[in-house]
Amino acid sequence: MGDVGACWYNTVVERFFGSLKHDWLLKHMRDDVAKYMKYYNVERLHSANADQSPIDFEISFRKVSGWT
Repeated sequence: MGDVGACWYNTVVERFFGSLKHDWLLKHMRDDVAKYMKYYNVERLHSANADQSPIDFEISFRKVSGWT
């Protein structure tokens, strides 16, 4: 550890914590986005889709139109 404000004295530790924060945040952000996309497409009801989730609306549309 060096003087206050002299980060070049401990560049290895600074780099380690920088990488740790970046990788940790990236993983958690990726997980959070994936969870939200699942919620948005599977669970969340949309008024534009007759209060159905996008997945349910797509399934009902395919049944009505004869697409499988």
